Amino acid sequence: MQLESTKTGIIAWCEPLAQQLTPAQFQADYWQQHNAIIGQSKGRYTTWFVEHDHQRWVLRHYWRGGLMAKLSRDAYVFTGMSRTRAIAELALLEKLFDEGFPVPRPIAANVERFGIWYRADLIIELIDGAKDLVAYLAKTAMSDNQWLQLGALIAKFHNRGVYHADLNAKNILLAEAQFYLIDFDRGVIKTPAKQWQQANLSRLLRSFNKEQAKLPTLNFNESNWQQLLNGYQQAIN
Repeated sequence: MQLESTKTGIIAWCEPLAQQLTPAQFQADYWQQHNAIIGQSKGRYTTWFVEHDHQRWVLRHYWRGGLMAKLSRDAYVFTGMSRTRAIAELALLEKLFDEGFPVPRPIAANVERFGIWYRADLIIELIDGAKDLVAYLAKTAMSDNQWLQLGALIAKFHNRGVYHADLNAKNILLAEAQFYLIDFDRGVIKTPAKQWQQANLSRLLRSFNKEQAKLPTLNFNESNWQQLLNGYQQAIN
C-alpha cells in the first residue's frame, strides 16, 4: 500500500492505476459526469460500480449505522490514519488478497479530514458475474457440495484468524464455482478462538433466517446449514 497526501487528507492505493486518483474521483458525481457508472447495488445506501481505463471497480462510501447515524451520517472521530475505517479495510484486503484468499482485489481508499473528524471511501475491484447469496438463492438452489465448500472456506478464514465483523448472506458472493467474502469493514486478524468463531457462524445463520423470513421461497433449509457446518468442521483446525 502506498500513501499520497492530498489537500484534505490521504489517498492510499494498491493498484498502480489508482496512483493518479484525486479525492473527486471517490465521489459518485465524478463518474456520473464522465458516463462511467456501469451499475449499482442498493442497500441502506448505494454502492456504485464504475469503469476506469478498462478496469471495473466498486466505489463505497462509509456511512454510520445505528444510533450514531442520528448524530452524523458519515463523520467519524479521527484517532490515526491507520485506524480509519477505509485504510484499515484496505490494508486487511491487501494482506488477504496477497495471501490468496478469495476477496476483492483492493484498489484504493480516500480519507478526508476536517477538525477532529474524517470521512472515507473505498474502491475495490468488481468481481464479474458475482451474485450475493441472497440474490443467488432467491432463484437457484446450491448443491450439497457447494454448501460444504462454503463451510470449508469460512473455516479457512477462521484458521487464519480473520474476524469478519458482519458475516452475513449478502456479504458472500458466488461467481461461477468460486465463493468470495466481501465487506471487511471493522474486520481484523486475531488469535483463532472458538468463542468468536462460533459467534461469526451464529451471525451468518441469523442472516439466512432473516432473509428467508422476508422471502419464504429462498432456497435455504436446515439441511443446507448442516452441510455448511459439516464442511466447516472438516476444515477447522
